[in-house]
Amino acid sequence: MASNQNLRDLQWVLHAIKSESLNLHNISFYLSQPTSGCYQETENSMNINISKDSLPHFSNLLTVLGTAQNIQSTLINLEFHRVEWELQQVLNVGVLLDNSSSIKQVAFRRNRFRTECLSQFSEILQRNKVIKEIMFSESGIGYAGAGILASALKVNDSLEELQIWEDSIGSKGAEELSKMIEANSTLKLLTIFDSKSLTATPLISAVLARNRAMEVHVWSGQNGEKSSKVVEFSPENSTLRIYRLDVSGACRVACALGWNSTVKSLDMTGVRLKSRWAKEFRWVLEQNNSLKEVSLSKTCLKDKGVVYVAAGLFKNRSLESLYLDGNWFSGIGVEHLLCPLSRFSALQFQANITLKSVTFGGRRTTMGRDGLAAILQMLTTNESVTRLGIYDDESLRPDDIVKIFKSLERNATLRHLSLQGCKGVRGELVLQTIVETLHINPWIEVIDLSRTPLQNSGKTDGIYQRLGQNGKTEPEMDLLKDMPFTVPKSCRVFFCGQEYAGKTTLCNSISQNFPSSKVPYMDQVRTLVNPVEQAIRTNGMKIKTLKDEDTKISVWNLAGQHEFYSLHDLMFPGHGSASFFLVISSLYRKPNNREPKTAAEIEEDLQYWLRFIVSNSRRAVQQCMLPNVTIVLTHYDKINQASQNLQATVNSIQGLRDKFQGFVDFYPTVFTVDARSSASVSKLAHHLRKTSKTVLQRVPQVYQLCNDLIQILSDWRSENYNKPAMKWKEFDELCQIKVPPLRISRHDNKTRVEMRRRTIATCLHHMGEVIYFDDPGFLVLDCEWFCGEVLGQLIRLDDRRQSSVENNGFISRKELEKILKGNLQSQIPGMGSKVFENLDTSDLVRMMLKLELCYEQDPSDPNSLLLIPSILEEGRGRPQRWQLSTPDCLYAGRHLECDDSSHMFLTPGFFPRLQVHLHNRIRGLRNQHGATYSLEKYLISISINGIYIRIELGGQLGHYIDVLACSTNNLTETLRLIQQLIIPAIQSLCHGIILTENVMRPECVRNLTPPRYRKTQFVSLQQLKQALLSVPADSMYDYQHTWSSVSDSGRPILGAGFDLARELLSDDDFREVLHRRYHDLYDLAVELQVPPENNQDGPDHPLSTSDETDKVEATFGGIAKGVEAVLQRLKIIEQEIRDLKQEIQGLRYYEHRLLIQLHHKMNYLVNYNVQLEERKVPNMFYFVRTENYSRRLVTNMISGMTALRLHMLCEFRREMHVVEDQMGCELMQVDNRAVKSLAPYMKKFMKLLTFALKIGAHLAAGMGEMIPDLSREVAHLADSSLIYGAAGAVAAGAAGTAAMGRVQGIRNRGRAIEGSRDIQQDQRTAQQWVVDFLRERRCSTGKDIAEKFGLYRVRYRDDGQIAWVCRRHMSIRANEIMEVPI
Repeated sequence: MASNQNLRDLQWVLHAIKSESLNLHNISFYLSQPTSGCYQETENSMNINISKDSLPHFSNLLTVLGTAQNIQSTLINLEFHRVEWELQQVLNVGVLLDNSSSIKQVAFRRNRFRTECLSQFSEILQRNKVIKEIMFSESGIGYAGAGILASALKVNDSLEELQIWEDSIGSKGAEELSKMIEANSTLKLLTIFDSKSLTATPLISAVLARNRAMEVHVWSGQNGEKSSKVVEFSPENSTLRIYRLDVSGACRVACALGWNSTVKSLDMTGVRLKSRWAKEFRWVLEQNNSLKEVSLSKTCLKDKGVVYVAAGLFKNRSLESLYLDGNWFSGIGVEHLLCPLSRFSALQFQANITLKSVTFGGRRTTMGRDGLAAILQMLTTNESVTRLGIYDDESLRPDDIVKIFKSLERNATLRHLSLQGCKGVRGELVLQTIVETLHINPWIEVIDLSRTPLQNSGKTDGIYQRLGQNGKTEPEMDLLKDMPFTVPKSCRVFFCGQEYAGKTTLCNSISQNFPSSKVPYMDQVRTLVNPVEQAIRTNGMKIKTLKDEDTKISVWNLAGQHEFYSLHDLMFPGHGSASFFLVISSLYRKPNNREPKTAAEIEEDLQYWLRFIVSNSRRAVQQCMLPNVTIVLTHYDKINQASQNLQATVNSIQGLRDKFQGFVDFYPTVFTVDARSSASVSKLAHHLRKTSKTVLQRVPQVYQLCNDLIQILSDWRSENYNKPAMKWKEFDELCQIKVPPLRISRHDNKTRVEMRRRTIATCLHHMGEVIYFDDPGFLVLDCEWFCGEVLGQLIRLDDRRQSSVENNGFISRKELEKILKGNLQSQIPGMGSKVFENLDTSDLVRMMLKLELCYEQDPSDPNSLLLIPSILEEGRGRPQRWQLSTPDCLYAGRHLECDDSSHMFLTPGFFPRLQVHLHNRIRGLRNQHGATYSLEKYLISISINGIYIRIELGGQLGHYIDVLACSTNNLTETLRLIQQLIIPAIQSLCHGIILTENVMRPECVRNLTPPRYRKTQFVSLQQLKQALLSVPADSMYDYQHTWSSVSDSGRPILGAGFDLARELLSDDDFREVLHRRYHDLYDLAVELQVPPENNQDGPDHPLSTSDETDKVEATFGGIAKGVEAVLQRLKIIEQEIRDLKQEIQGLRYYEHRLLIQLHHKMNYLVNYNVQLEERKVPNMFYFVRTENYSRRLVTNMISGMTALRLHMLCEFRREMHVVEDQMGCELMQVDNRAVKSLAPYMKKFMKLLTFALKIGAHLAAGMGEMIPDLSREVAHLADSSLIYGAAGAVAAGAAGTAAMGRVQGIRNRGRAIEGSRDIQQDQRTAQQWVVDFLRERRCSTGKDIAEKFGLYRVRYRDDGQIAWVCRRHMSIRANEIMEVPI
């Protein structure tokens, strides 16, 4: 078989080594295996399995390896698993190690050494000069073995890493190793995992005392506790962390620190210390010159201990930071601690001038009068401390805090004061004192008042702003936290609808229902100048402002003409703006005829605008509430009340409500109005008033300053000839004169005030009051003029195409400025030129560039042509072909489709913005030299670095984008360009809209097949990856995806075909699939893994079980046997990946080994008792429950369960599987007898069956034919939440079972035999229940069982055992079995 091509026997290994044909770097020996053999994972790596019967081969192999010349020069890693060493074997290893010049790593896992063997190995190690790393894991060397190793390492000067895992060397062994550390200066890493934390003390003490640059990690886990780290020393950053030591151990470590020069940071947080340790540490502080930072937080130090620490500070000249918070000392301790940091007379010198940072405090620290006096004295006289922290104090009162801040008025060195959690920081007096102190003391940079009552009450913001901290720690919008918030007073109403819907007429009628106000002079003039246009239709967007008491309602009448749709996105509200929508549709196709719209036409109109609203609202950064939508039907006066079409319209609108529920907030009433009649729209006008007030209450509040600025800007316009825009300089001047909160004073930070001004401008922009451009530095105050007149010019350019627009949508900059300049010149008599004196046409062009409505062909050329996508022509009728067409070209395509195209789409403004945005991205690339970029209406063509790409917008209302590529580069480079440049650019413009990535058929890309024919010629990228995960490992590389054929009216367009998955996916995608497979298998292997044995017989008497016991052990130990070897192989495979085929090869072996383990266990359950040869019914059965037309596996029997069906598995050895189309036998109700008989069987067997299901669900055919049908029907059972029954979660993952095994540690010989007997009894009881059940159902003969279960009774020809197998195995395995009917 292909999967066994690298499996060899031991004789082949001996011959290959002797012939020196192997070039091995890694050899792993696995003893006590069921069978002997070897597996060559890679060219340089081999695993050798040796059974108990083949132990002489182990010695022979070691002897041959010791004499093989090529092995001696190439072998690097040597591992031994489960070896019970004999003296001669150790001598053979010694010959190999002595002769080899390349072996760097030697590992012993679960080995057993006798004393003479360890002694011999010690002698080998003494003379070896090559080995760099040795590891002993679960090998039971004990303290005696540690002493033997230590004696060798005292002499060895080449070893750099020593690891001892899960071996209890104890304190005696640690003492021996510590003596070794004193003599050995070459060891770089020491890792110990011991059962007791006492082991750490002598080891770390020796390292510190001898100033060794040795990385140390000591772990412990005792009394069933979770393992935890005890000590960690990292010489790279000179940090010593002690997590858990007793007082004696801590004192010993302190003694070792006295003359140490390698530790700069000592962290003992959480270690319980006493004054005895502090007395030793005083000496450390006096003698040590390297410690810079010491953390003694939460160490339970009391006054006496702190007194010792303080005494050490008098002579210390190196410590810079000391943390003592969370301890138990009182004011006496505080007084002594701060004494060396204080002066008590003008003539006295400060004892300690090196300590810069000190913290203390805590809920159990009581300052008292003495402590407060010491703090005040220190703050008044200290000249060195820059950071002081008093944490979580409950003893200082507000007047004490006042005294502390008063004392700071004369302190010129403190920069950072932290009082976090102090209960006394409260009240107006404290706040006032802090502010006064900051007026006097200019040197304090940070005051931390977090978790204090003052902070919790929100009164510290002014303090932080004065300190300048908010610019560092708070986002930009919090710059104005000292400003009051208020409900916004301005709300926008968007009138959305097709042309001729009556939006403008409706707006005018609604305005008559609001209190009369003076119509602006400009509106009067515009109405007089252009009455004809208003009578016909509104051209462009219009804004009308209505007043309702103190609320301003701006009606934004979106242009209904299709050419303006690309601009609608720019006007959509965001960031929690107060707004709602009226979706307006006429009941008639045109106002001048009486041809009514059908219900379908009205639904289409409304659906476009609903999808537009949903798409843009998802794009908004903040969506504090669903968009509020009201539907209005106009021209209701013309319709017949009894019209059936009206009822159909009502039904279709109700359908839209149901469809868009959860996406928009529909007003329940549909308004039917005559837009010309103010009386007809009175209810609608009332609705606008009420909805505006409701929306304003629901949206986030704004700064009061924003509401004030709205009026200030309006007054500025009135005073400045109604200018439509203002420069940023003018806004600065306005703020300085009219807005005191935004005024720059003498002591203010100018940059900070500038940021506040920009924040306010941005807030006004989100409210829809202005359009703010940061880069050009403009605020557009007349949004209607800018959106309707200025941006509308881009749409109207299409009418001037012959005179001004070059080919392919280009227009000269001068020509565009000339057109815009004409718009700036007022056509209304009496208007002066001062209206636009602060605006220049070049500024307008810069605004358009900023909005990505156009781009410059050459940004470095001031006269560069501008391309405006909105005026591009469609390329229909033009021949579609690739510019590059050579035999070595490859073709790839990606189809990006809206995940929810029924509710969202790529809006009309999306693709023109993408055309500009993608151009700007390409221009910004470093390696874009020679790139070409051309556009059509719905097409982008790019050529970059030899790759030609077409980006096409398609679908009704643009719900998908196709990216097609032609390249002479390899597939991975081509797809990387798409996935790293094209797709991110697309996604950056459609926030909130999820685009699913699909793989397009390459033939469609090659032939540029029209979009209408390639609707079925793509497959989901994730689906394709999942398909690869569902096939066996050896089939992944050659997996094919099949394409269906396409025809048009019987004419074939595309024939059926297939492509290899590796030719559809990049190497990156393929490698991702492989690693996901590795991950799934690794998780399963970990679940099957068994903890180390609890060996109570000592290292010289390891437990042993007979072969028969190994066969009948019905626990997870049976499944997991050998999985550890698989994990080691997986590690090697992952480290030595060379290409995809090699990855798959290693993956296939890994998968194969796991399945073998499952099959062995399942085979045992079939043949648990050889004596039951007369079996009358099958052994392997399971129950399925039908629920809501789906089948679910039952993993636990509960009395009262109903509607179950009994099914049987085909029992053919190593190929057990679910029988297809099996009828089964119905179990109407589960009674107590059934539960008692079946529950133990279900608990044990169903765990194994669910494991099989899990692999079947993830790998499908990867199990061979084990679970073909059931895994397909209930593949979702891999999710534990869907497995029926109380044991579902355990059965699906079995992690709980594995964990239970770890806790219970049932690994001794007696319990293993007992477990075997238990499962035999459970199986026998369950078998009897099945026999009785089938007899009651009159299904006891072989014919009956064949009819209901499709199984036949056979006997294996080789061993004579009985099994029940399916018809397919009866046929294909006829030479191995013979039928023995009942």
